Amino acid sequence: MNDEIKKIPNTFGIDVSASSFFEYHSEDELQKKIETGGISMPYLHIGSGSNLLFIKDYEGTVLHSRITEIEVIAENENQVSVRVGAGMIWDDFVAYCVGKGWYGLENLSLIPGEVGASAVQNIGAYGVEVKDFITSVDTISIFGKKRVFQTRECEYAYRKSIFKRPEMKSVFVTYVTFCLSKKESYTLDYGTIRQELTKYSIVDLETLRRVIIEIRESKLPDPKILGNAGSFFMNPIVSRVRFEELQRQFPSMPHYDIDEERVKIPAGWMIDQCGWKGKALGPAAVHDKQALVLVNLGGATGSDIVALSDAVRASVYEKFRIEIFPEVNFI
Repeated sequence: MNDEIKKIPNTFGIDVSASSFFEYHSEDELQKKIETGGISMPYLHIGSGSNLLFIKDYEGTVLHSRITEIEVIAENENQVSVRVGAGMIWDDFVAYCVGKGWYGLENLSLIPGEVGASAVQNIGAYGVEVKDFITSVDTISIFGKKRVFQTRECEYAYRKSIFKRPEMKSVFVTYVTFCLSKKESYTLDYGTIRQELTKYSIVDLETLRRVIIEIRESKLPDPKILGNAGSFFMNPIVSRVRFEELQRQFPSMPHYDIDEERVKIPAGWMIDQCGWKGKALGPAAVHDKQALVLVNLGGATGSDIVALSDAVRASVYEKFRIEIFPEVNFI
């Protein structure tokens, strides 16, 4: 328990503090803190702060899980169910699965954050979303009530879940259970994965993880060097009719078919077309290799990042008449 630590961890590298900061290593420790009235209002439960933008200091209690154990709860020749503490670093868990020969999460390598946040955010990359492997999510509410949410109750959609609703702020994720395959299978038809794999003599889990990491590192800055939260904006989904109108105007516009009626357009491409890649507003900038990423050049405040975000969004709307929305949560 670390109530004396008040600096709030966040990958944007913004200097913010909380009135109090509480870390717990077990459900029992969290429950005891709740029962003794040790969590003051307001309160905020975070992971590693990888998807948060703090606009100012937080005048309340910030909670953080240090539950990191991994437990296999069921297994047969085809698949394995594994229950993981919410405080485990996400990429450490992916590396663990790859090492065990469990298929499914390798395309999500190097995504910053923790296991609990992966279930809240429904993280995704390179054709894979974590919701397709989650079977249940363990939680404890601010009132000390435990509840296990089955996948169908989590209301997963693109970067969405029931846990992101304002009324679910009182529910803290403690464990996430995943079902992974033990039979060889890969998702390769996204981005430059197949092209990059040609550099290697074999395709296996270790190789694919290495390729995904290489691709991400070539495009995305290391938060330890250049503060950022990964992809700042969600890719907009528009009707096919609207996309076809845009395509006539912008023939080179890339896209991904969602279904017969809907099309996803890369926000990064639109931002780049508006001339923002590598451009700065004060100490905040659009990354010079990936326009979907906003970065802290040093000393930026949350307000600096918001100002840049607003300017980028306005440019995209003016050029394409499409609204893009932040994936990052403003606090």
